[in-house]
Order: sequence, then C-alpha cells, then structure tokens
Amino acid sequence: MIYADKTVIVTGAGRGIGRAVAAAYAAEGAKVVLAELDADLGQEAAEKIIAAGGHAEFVPCDVSREEEIVALVAHTANEYGTVDILINNAGISNPHSAGFYELSADVWDKVLNTNARSVFLATREAAKFMRKNPDGGAVVNLSSTRSLMSEPNTEAYAASKGAISALTHAMAVTLGKDGITVNCISPGWIETGDYNELREIDHKQHPAGRVGKPEDIARACLYLTAPENNFITGAQLVIDGGMTRKMIYEP
Repeated sequence: MIYADKTVIVTGAGRGIGRAVAAAYAAEGAKVVLAELDADLGQEAAEKIIAAGGHAEFVPCDVSREEEIVALVAHTANEYGTVDILINNAGISNPHSAGFYELSADVWDKVLNTNARSVFLATREAAKFMRKNPDGGAVVNLSSTRSLMSEPNTEAYAASKGAISALTHAMAVTLGKDGITVNCISPGWIETGDYNELREIDHKQHPAGRVGKPEDIARACLYLTAPENNFITGAQLVIDGGMTRKMIYEP
C-alpha cells in the first residue's frame, strides 16, 4: 500500500468521479480529505469510506471562493502534517439553459472561477507544503475531452476545461524544481448515474466497447501520483474509450 503514509485532498469528492477517487486512495491506505460543497453528500461519502476501514475526513469547501480553498489546505496540513497529493476534481457545467447569445458574464465568471481558477488556487496552496516534503508531491487536474471538442452552447465549460489543460503544463514546468508533478486527466463519457440504464448503442459507439466508470478515472489518478511515476509530468491523459480518435460523420 504505497499510499499508507500519504495525505490526499480530493475536491468535489461527494459524488461521481471525485467520490470514486477518494475511495480508491483510502482503500490504498491514504488519509483522504474530501472537500465538497454539499455537506450531506460530503459527509455521506466520508462515512462510507470510514465504514469500509479507510481514513477519511469531510471538509466543506466552495472552490469558487479563494478563502475557503486556503482554509481547506491549511486545515489539512495542520491536521495531518503535510499535503502529499491533490486531486482537483470539483467543477460545474454551464449552469444555465440559455444559448451562446444569452450567456452572461456573471455565469461565465462562475464557471471559470469554479472550474479553472480553483485549480490554480488549490495547487498554489498545496504546493507550499508539498515543496517541503522529501519526495515532493503530485497534483492531478480533472479536465475533459471538452477541452478538445465541443457540443453547441458549451462555451464557458469548454473554456474552463481548456484552461485546466493549459494550467497543467504551465504549473508542471514551474513546480518541477520543487519535486512536484502536475498532470491532468480528460475524461470522456463517465457514467455517474445508473450504469445498468445505459443502452447497447451507448456502449457500442465507444471503440473500447463500453461507457466509462468513475473507477476508470480513479485508477488513472493512482497511476499518475505513484512515487515511481514521477517522470510523468505536464501530461494530459485522455480517458474516453477512444471516442476522440473516432471519425464521426452524419449520414
């Protein structure tokens, strides 16, 4: 259990990918801090990990607010002595039903601040402690295949995910001298609802033959943050069952 002496922060850990990532690290012996805006979901996720024999703590956090990110990281370092791994997972989609012409600056700012600015702020704060560790630290940012391709009326979300991808290589170069790796994962269709309700066509359209699961992303996080994989930094790992490599033309 190579994570037995590691402290891990996972943002947006109350549901979906974040919850699976937190559980995966806890199962490998890590002390996991689950940062989540929804208190009920965050506490439930932490309690489930604890019931399974893992070490978890829920800390409420709105990642769109700088002061709450600073407090989250400071609390983790004070409670556990340091921060070893940060998984920047928290994010929102376009919280509106209007199209391109109705997208307001306020909504744009909310999406960019929650999704992209939070990645910079959380990494900045965590790196202050990681650089003091004998073996540095590791950061994984959750981007999206939407940083590479789009559907209509997703400008704010696409911009935020593109920013995360660019921030990843920028921070990797900056923090390399401090022994900190920074990578990002760009998931495609990862089903966080009832997997059994998916249609056959949903699976068959993927070259891999199935829709993704949160655990697919969790395993990638474990890989990217393993100490022996510290030669991997500034990378963007697309995990989408091959969809972004598939040429699709309408008949």
